[in-house]
Amino acid sequence: MTKRWYVVHAYSGMEKSVARALQERIDRDGMQAQFGKILVPTEEVVEMKGGQRTISERRFFPGYVLVEMEMTDDSWHLVKNTNKVTGFVGGSGHRPTPISDKDVEKIMNQMQEGVEKPKPKTLFEVGEMVRVRDGPFTDFNGNVEEVNYEKSRVRVSVTIFGRATPVELEFGQVEKT
Repeated sequence: MTKRWYVVHAYSGMEKSVARALQERIDRDGMQAQFGKILVPTEEVVEMKGGQRTISERRFFPGYVLVEMEMTDDSWHLVKNTNKVTGFVGGSGHRPTPISDKDVEKIMNQMQEGVEKPKPKTLFEVGEMVRVRDGPFTDFNGNVEEVNYEKSRVRVSVTIFGRATPVELEFGQVEKT
């Protein structure tokens, strides 16, 4: 029998503790041969807090854990009877359906991209109205003209004395209106 990837539904916010608990139970019961990787798909996001650039993790699928395993009665019971696990996604009660290799590959690539290039927590779009909340243009409103995710900066067209003036600001200096 070969190992396939299954989606396990867990209590929201408890994904990492479920992954740890599963790994501990697998090790304790000596079932390492039936299990592969246990993943909580996350990506890194950049956000500005108090003028400081911080990197935090964001889950792709809150409430879900991916488990690579051979589906047997013993392995099914081990996962199903782990604290904070509500069950498997897909299939019938005792025979969950594995996810396709294509979907697994897509998730792995998405996770790798998140590590290589952390995404900003707030996404801005060209033409969107924003309010400047920090710097010399505080409380001015303007339209987003350009977004640079590599530098975490946005160019906003602000109206000053009746004239539109482009101003380059950091993501943390503006907020959506």
